[in-house]
Amino acid sequence: MPPTRDQLELLQGTLDMLILKTLSLQPMHGFGIARRVEQISRSVFKVNPGSLLVALQRLERAGWLNAEWRQTENGRRAKFYSLTRAGRKQLEVETADWKRRAAAVARLLSSVSGVCAGFMCWSISAPPPASALATTRWSPRRSC
Repeated sequence: MPPTRDQLELLQGTLDMLILKTLSLQPMHGFGIARRVEQISRSVFKVNPGSLLVALQRLERAGWLNAEWRQTENGRRAKFYSLTRAGRKQLEVETADWKRRAAAVARLLSSVSGVCAGFMCWSISAPPPASALATTRWSPRRSC
């Protein structure tokens, strides 16, 4: 079965964090990083090899990764990446930011009491009928 759109796309900006987290466990080569992300995410995320290479180069230039050529378990040469001290610090920053954003999304998704649109609020499950919006009986609430 071909991968779904969700499996092909990582949220913009999350690939760097996933790479840093994966490498916080142990040094790995690119294929190992992609495989680990897929395994841990239970195949929700599939990392595009081209995107991975660009991200690894960017993270190495930023000083968050070290890279060295080594032999793989198959006897092939591959570039292995490891986290630097600055990379660990960046992982902490990105993890905290991700948790803050995920919590905000969770609050929005669990908010069933109302949705604010400017100054008017209405229930998600039952928006007011158009006639109610046009009458003076519809009074905007100050908060949801």
